[in-house]
Amino acid sequence: MEILDVFVVGGGPIGLACGIECEKVGLNYIIVEKGVLTNSLFNYPFNMTFFSTSEKLEMGGIPFMSVAHKPTRTEALEYYRRVAKTWKLKINLYEEVKTVSKKEGIFEIVTSKAIYQTKNIILSTGFYDLPNLMNVPGEDLPKVTHYYKEPWPYIGQKIIVVGGANSAVDVALETWRKGADVTMVLKDEGIDSNVKYWVKPDIENRIKEGSIKAFSHTTVKEIREKEVILNTPEGEVTIENDFVLAMTGYKPNFALLNQLGVELSLDEKRQPCYDQANQESNVAGVYLAGVVCGGLNTREFFIENSIVHAEQIVKDIVGKE
Repeated sequence: MEILDVFVVGGGPIGLACGIECEKVGLNYIIVEKGVLTNSLFNYPFNMTFFSTSEKLEMGGIPFMSVAHKPTRTEALEYYRRVAKTWKLKINLYEEVKTVSKKEGIFEIVTSKAIYQTKNIILSTGFYDLPNLMNVPGEDLPKVTHYYKEPWPYIGQKIIVVGGANSAVDVALETWRKGADVTMVLKDEGIDSNVKYWVKPDIENRIKEGSIKAFSHTTVKEIREKEVILNTPEGEVTIENDFVLAMTGYKPNFALLNQLGVELSLDEKRQPCYDQANQESNVAGVYLAGVVCGGLNTREFFIENSIVHAEQIVKDIVGKE
């Protein structure tokens, strides 16, 4: 069996950046993505606009042109498609990594389609696959979703939006503007302080004027077919409800990290152990790139500040040859 120099898990923007760096130095590599190209971006809401400007998302010397200063989801999907095509990156789509093991310095990777052997692994798996669950009765009802695409299904419906960060705010405003009766459930005093600066006044004004209702210091206790029970500072409150959009954030899939023996911090961040100089974990030959480096702290790493990981990693791998 051919032994690869590098096996990249995850075909998002950072995984593509790793592939580009491998191409530059002639390493034998493969990128494996369990879904579509840049699967996490594909799962973003249809009308999402990036926080970053287009030039900060560029890679591989390919200009990122967008109509507005901040690109949309569709523009990003097209851009990274062109990146992959221009660099002729070796990518296998719709192929999921199942197990990873190491023997005599070589990793064996079993996917849904094949078995690979490689000297090095780069984990760039992102965090958009596993939602943070509320763990309340009724969360498995069909009317509950942790992913949001577009506002049209919620016209004229009584919806609850759980969360106060960027995703929740975008969902609340967009569905309200299309005619939904929106109630926000906020675990803290108000909207998250890190919400996009051009959006925060909008949502706060809508709440202040009563167009969007909001319960602060509140959690969901139970979800039923036609109503939701909330735990509020004043006690339990029951409100009529048609849909619950739980924008409670997402977390990395720690399964591969655990299989490989990558250590995690013992605090609430559960941050993987790695060397910031070269992105290598405590397991020799296992490198971390992108948001997976933050563990449960998914707000620290973004595309724009993680692209550099690719160059650091490949430089370290080449230096060991």
